[in-house]
Amino acid sequence: MVGSVSTILEEVDGRTNFVTLAADIGNLKISKGKVEPLPEEFDPVAVVANSETELVSGVVATNNGANIKIREIVLGRNLHTSCHVITEPDVDDELTGDREAYMASVLARYRKSLLERTKHHLGYPYNLDFEYGALAQLQHFSINNLGDPFIESNYGVHSRQFEVGVLDWFARLWDLEKNEYWGYITNCGTEGNLHGILVGREVYPDGILYASSESHYSVFKAARMYRMECVKIDTLVCGEIDCTDFRSKLLSNTDKPAIINVNIGTTVKGAVDDLDLVIKTLEETGFKDRFYIHCDGALFGLMMPFVKRAPKVSFKKPIGSVSVSGHKFVGCPMPCGIQITRLKHVNALSSNVEYLASRDATIMGSRNGHAPIFLWYTLNRKGYTGFQKEVQKCLRNAHYLKERLRGAGISAMLNELSSTVVFERPKDEDFIRHWQLACEGNIAHVVVMPSVNIEKLDFFVNQLVEKRSGWYDGKVPCIQGDIGRENCACVLHCKIN
Repeated sequence: MVGSVSTILEEVDGRTNFVTLAADIGNLKISKGKVEPLPEEFDPVAVVANSETELVSGVVATNNGANIKIREIVLGRNLHTSCHVITEPDVDDELTGDREAYMASVLARYRKSLLERTKHHLGYPYNLDFEYGALAQLQHFSINNLGDPFIESNYGVHSRQFEVGVLDWFARLWDLEKNEYWGYITNCGTEGNLHGILVGREVYPDGILYASSESHYSVFKAARMYRMECVKIDTLVCGEIDCTDFRSKLLSNTDKPAIINVNIGTTVKGAVDDLDLVIKTLEETGFKDRFYIHCDGALFGLMMPFVKRAPKVSFKKPIGSVSVSGHKFVGCPMPCGIQITRLKHVNALSSNVEYLASRDATIMGSRNGHAPIFLWYTLNRKGYTGFQKEVQKCLRNAHYLKERLRGAGISAMLNELSSTVVFERPKDEDFIRHWQLACEGNIAHVVVMPSVNIEKLDFFVNQLVEKRSGWYDGKVPCIQGDIGRENCACVLHCKIN
């Protein structure tokens, strides 16, 4: 429903509260601080056709007398104005073959557009370097891993044997014995976070969720879904959780257990939270044996084990769960993820399902049975040695990109354990869309994946330098607040550095 909103977030002193606006405001719109009815016929094409993009911000509601504001939203830019219409077949379609020819042409054009978009893909952490031709023979089967991966159901067309093989591989990676872990292959990285935080909530029903301000949005989505009290923690300039602020906020809530999201690579800056310092802070503030840690390792959770001198993510430490994405560094062609937790925690979630003749502690019911096969195939082909080579390649190329940007006078930052290069946000929105750059405020980033080579990076930097020459009139923007003084290339900080 257009404009449907049920709750919004209000932040007070780092604490997230949930404010209900209305059960149904589908016929309302937000316009420069006012709530106005939408016309009965709302035409998104008309919005897009408007030559001026409307920025929406301002007060949308009041709570206990306080005005609540939301951040600016751009209306119109992301509304879809075209689609491949589905029509009923004509009576003679089977004879003429016109419909088949039409659909074949649509798919051919779509494939061509995918090739083009893949060629200019830099801003999102997907490994596009894969070949799964050997698995095409399995696309004729409806493979569904219903319920618990370790308990077969009455549905026989499944891939549990592949799923458990993948889970065993990751459990070994994170130092957890077969008889001590439980997990499953999720439909995406967000589901891993939702499940990990849900397990934490079941272990500590009255616990408070703590997460850094640079955590993935799915963490705060979990807080909304589970109606959990959520405390947002400040970060250092690099994007890592600020444990000084964490300590302060823990001490303000010593009466309730702590459920903590630890980032193994933040979404925008690729920063890795100091897990050991987080644990030390918890213990020093009186939370020993009263905390649950979920590690969001969507991208770097699989890269970190292969980085020399990197701090180890391990279940030998007092963590509760780890999740990674399967479609990112691994390179699975469909969204999926891996969620691992301690077996002792799952009983609180698990329930018998007579319909399946199985048990279920997952979030979703049906789960993609093809994803485990793709993951199993890649893990077998590459192994630990193959992944180690790919990680080293990504880190080398990320350092190369950072040096090329700095050499061109462009502000850029690269965290030590990361392949995410952060730099000043381009002023040209067409350039951003062309390279599919992820942006936040004054910064953008490139995530260097195994499918990104030096030639592609050179092509990108050369284009950026050429476009950028007409943007600033010699006045380079200062973004020291986003990436630190030592990484800023503005006139002031360039002299200092």
